[in-house]
Amino acid sequence: MKSSTGRRAATKQKLYEAAVTLIAEQGFSATTVDEIAERAGVAKGTVYYNFASKSVLFEELLRHGVGLLTASLREAAEQTARSGGSRVDALDAMIRAGLVFIHRYPAFTQLYVAELWRTNRAWQETLMVVRQEAVAVVEGVLRDGVEAGEFSDEIDVSLTAAALVGMVLVAALDWLAFQPERSLDDVHGALSLLLQGRVTGRR
Repeated sequence: MKSSTGRRAATKQKLYEAAVTLIAEQGFSATTVDEIAERAGVAKGTVYYNFASKSVLFEELLRHGVGLLTASLREAAEQTARSGGSRVDALDAMIRAGLVFIHRYPAFTQLYVAELWRTNRAWQETLMVVRQEAVAVVEGVLRDGVEAGEFSDEIDVSLTAAALVGMVLVAALDWLAFQPERSLDDVHGALSLLLQGRVTGRR
């Protein structure tokens, strides 16, 4: 039997999934709380019990989704370190983890990328914070690699980290939208080759 905390977490997850699907389909403004409740299979009051407003729900959705992505990137890096892999191996594992996440949550990823370029949203500051948390995981691996002499000290760590995250996001969305016949292994292999050439300078 689930505890009240477990039930509430499950309800929130249903609301997240309903909201992200609807907003991806028809946009934030066109999506109503009634529709979110109906899609989640709960009463309208349940939405307001868990979230003060639709905007708060969406802000928490962004925190939740990017938090999952950040955790998967961090775990990929830590697992590589535990197994004795290099920093390039860690970045490669993070690329794969990012692709796995996006393949699992394509609607959320579309929303996240779209919202990055908007400037008039109430949750803009939150979005910038959670984006930086994800990028910071990649920055940490790059910084460690520079200090260990594995990467050139000429690289711009913050810009390179943002570029790697952006590469995975955009390439994965392109894959899912326009090249869905390709396997995850195929896409990962292509990005892995790009990583090897751009970061380590190998020929």
